[in-house]
Amino acid sequence: PVVLSAISAASSTTVEIATDIALKRMLNFNAPPLKNTAAEPVWKVLIYDRFGQDIISPLLSVKELRDMGITLHLLLHSDRDPIPDVPAIYFVMPTEENIDRICQDLRNQLYESYYLNFISAISRSKLEDIASAALAANAVTQVTKVFDQYLNFITLEDDMFILCHQNKELISYHAINRADIQDTDMEAIMDTIVDSLFCFFVTLGAVPIIRCPRGNAAEMVAVKLDKKLRENLRDARNSLFTGDSMTAGQFSFQRPLFVLVDRNVDMATPLHHTWTYQALIHDVLDFHLNRVVMEEGMGAEPSAGARPKKKSRKTYDLTAADKFWQKHKGSPFPEVAESVQEELDTYRAQEDEVKRLKSIMGLEGEDEGAISMLSDNTAKLTSAVSSLPELLEKKRLIDLHTNVATAVLDHIKSRKLDVYFEFEEKLMSKSTLDKSLLDIISDPDAGTPEDKMRLFLIYYITAQQAPSESDLEQYKKALLDAVCDLSPLNYIKQWKAFTKMAATPANYGNSGVKPMGLFSRVMNTGSQFVMEGVKNLVLKQHNLPVTRILDNLMEMKSHPETDDYRYFDPKMLRGSESSIPRNKNPFQESKQGKKIVYGCSELFNASQFIKQLSQLGQK
Repeated sequence: PVVLSAISAASSTTVEIATDIALKRMLNFNAPPLKNTAAEPVWKVLIYDRFGQDIISPLLSVKELRDMGITLHLLLHSDRDPIPDVPAIYFVMPTEENIDRICQDLRNQLYESYYLNFISAISRSKLEDIASAALAANAVTQVTKVFDQYLNFITLEDDMFILCHQNKELISYHAINRADIQDTDMEAIMDTIVDSLFCFFVTLGAVPIIRCPRGNAAEMVAVKLDKKLRENLRDARNSLFTGDSMTAGQFSFQRPLFVLVDRNVDMATPLHHTWTYQALIHDVLDFHLNRVVMEEGMGAEPSAGARPKKKSRKTYDLTAADKFWQKHKGSPFPEVAESVQEELDTYRAQEDEVKRLKSIMGLEGEDEGAISMLSDNTAKLTSAVSSLPELLEKKRLIDLHTNVATAVLDHIKSRKLDVYFEFEEKLMSKSTLDKSLLDIISDPDAGTPEDKMRLFLIYYITAQQAPSESDLEQYKKALLDAVCDLSPLNYIKQWKAFTKMAATPANYGNSGVKPMGLFSRVMNTGSQFVMEGVKNLVLKQHNLPVTRILDNLMEMKSHPETDDYRYFDPKMLRGSESSIPRNKNPFQESKQGKKIVYGCSELFNASQFIKQLSQLGQK
């Protein structure tokens, strides 16, 4: 898949803010939400498909939806009862089956009025289908508004977006790189990617300058995106980048630089074992769309004949509102464990206060009249009412991070992930190795077969020269003895033979890690986290291929790696797209204040990537 990086100079908005504004506007019947108004919101129902659900859920909580008057949110294809006196806001992809279901809703007269919002632009023929159904159902006046929202991408953070979560296998690395792909399939994949990127820039309200390498999928996407943007700009009256259409125009005083890169420029990083909190959660737990799903209460084996007990699944949302998460998601794991422990100790000191507040509020006894009897004690009650929710929320977040960090630590210890991380960092930064690769592969206690395969692939990808045939056979034997599937290696061998990188392996800079000696406070006996045997590694700055490419292009530096990159400016006349105007820099002169936003066609972890490499290697 294409790894995308958009750089915009310091602009007053982020992707998250722009998407948030667009969604809230849509949920307010496509009118700007009124600020500081005491008026009750209009009650309404929200009907979405899985695509719409994935776009909304990382950004708006159930409470926020309720505050905007959404009393009920339902999937389009679920069984829904009529609610004839309430307006319905639909947020769906304009697919054949979705349109059929909307027409069925009109026939069944489910709601008072219909506000139809399509995630991607709806075609004229499908719009006519809805019009015919509304006419037949005598519901023309009830279809109040039909909007194209151009929100066909998922914003995960203020500097991170992905193109889709549903059907992501259709635009995956495997889909693009399989040997038997037809031209028509490739066209369809590129169109899907371009549609999402077009939506991204419409929402941002900015026309990008596009840069990409030649001769791969990234170039195909760039050419198509440039064409789509040009076509939209040509029709000035209906252009999505002028006037008050959505958020367009609000933020367009600066042009973003949009760098499109193919995944193949850096195959080692997605396989790399990680050491920071967010990256570890993504690597070892079930983490997608900002939500961690963990199985709890494995329990004893059920007795013969008894029905097996269902494992309870616990979900945790890691959101921007969680200050601990915002502060520590990029921190090395040992630091996180220490901070969780400190938070826990602080909370324990406040626990007596919570008990006192609960008793003031009568929350301990069963007597419901307890609070009303406290009318003479209003001052105490007022302070309890304001402090208790805050303390209970703090406790919820501490419990969340204690559970998540403990689960991560179990993986680190059982798989020796600190050993893998340290060794891979040395491989990638060409540092001297303190032990041999074969030792780790052959150690039955070090990691899963997949961990060993990841390590070997990183060695193979980053090696200045490929191992000799006899060495390779020795490694293969050790991998097979460790029950590794060799299919990913088959594919990486082909890939390395085909790419130019075979001659010049991607340079990963002189990064690396340094051990910091034993843990301090975390090692004390009262700690939740028993970190014995786990190395306290501290990160050093990486200089990965994508970072370098970006730096070269942002600063207009001449460099063999990027000198050949194509240049597209959809606002300029044709014929100038390939030569870079050297005299003027379309970005701010100073480096400070640049904001970098990352996006990708799919956000896989190493395990999912290995599966795709394995499928490609079996062909």
